[in-house]
Amino acid sequence: MRRIFMSAAIAGFATDSLAQSGLTTLAMSCAQVRAIVAAQGAAVLRTGPMTYDRYVRGSGFCALRETVQPAWVRTADVVQCPIGAVCRSVEKGNGR
Repeated sequence: MRRIFMSAAIAGFATDSLAQSGLTTLAMSCAQVRAIVAAQGAAVLRTGPMTYDRYVRGSGFCALRETVQPAWVRTADVVQCPIGAVCRSVEKGNGR
């Protein structure tokens, strides 16, 4: 039982450290960030020390009831780099 608890605790710490060590747009050029989204279709990218989002190449990477909205992020060389889009929920009653 003790080994299971220790394994779970270690796995939890490893997951937290992996989540914090993701790709950050602030350390890459606009072209690099755009290339990642274009090549992978969807990528979770950090945009600051405590912020991140999932960026997509197109609506085919969103869930059913989601639409795409254009996305711009700060990169090492550009203040507003257009890197693709983000998926956002389509709300009922908003005229869409």
